[in-house]
Amino acid sequence: MKLDELLTQYAQGKRNFPQVILREVDLIEINLMGINLEGSDLRQSRLGKSNLSQANLKKVDLSESILWGTDLRETDLSGAILRDADLSGAKLIEANLTNSYLSKASLCGANLTGAKLIHSILYEVDLRPTSERRTNLGEADLSYTDLCYANLSAALLYRVNLSGAKLCRAKLCREPYHSQFPTDLTEANLQGADLSYADLTDAILVNANLKDADLTGTILTNADLRGAVML
Repeated sequence: MKLDELLTQYAQGKRNFPQVILREVDLIEINLMGINLEGSDLRQSRLGKSNLSQANLKKVDLSESILWGTDLRETDLSGAILRDADLSGAKLIEANLTNSYLSKASLCGANLTGAKLIHSILYEVDLRPTSERRTNLGEADLSYTDLCYANLSAALLYRVNLSGAKLCRAKLCREPYHSQFPTDLTEANLQGADLSYADLTDAILVNANLKDADLTGTILTNADLRGAVML
């Protein structure tokens, strides 16, 4: 299916377009709210500032795509491939990213409040702030995710669920260029997480649950551990 045909049919009320191939397409600032693109190939597409809220993007391949500022609220991205994708400033509130693959993706300044990322791969993902806003993962579920070597400096992780997550050598320290913002893990659940050799310098871990976490070589210099459960 060609892009023009899809847009015409969408305008006429059709929403189901599973398994279409739309590589390298331009869909900047397009409204596709509630569209079903399950299993589609959208590699290297440009979707910046588009509205894809409440869409079905299960198992969609969005590798190397540009999704900066894209509205993905309540969108189902379970099993999606977002390798090297640019999701800077994207709205992913209550989005379902379970079992998704986000290795080396940029989520700088994205809003992931309440998002589900259970068992997802976020290896080397960038979650640092942008010049406009901090990355927000408040109350998100990242249990059993792979965040090894990820950069979460200055991120908001209030009450985030990171139980069983892999955070080996992850950066959760104060971002040098945003020194006023420590990484906030207040009341975070890090039970059984692998924090080996992670950098949590200046991090806020007030009332955090670190029971059974692997703290081998973990840097906790000046971290605020008031009320944290360590044993």
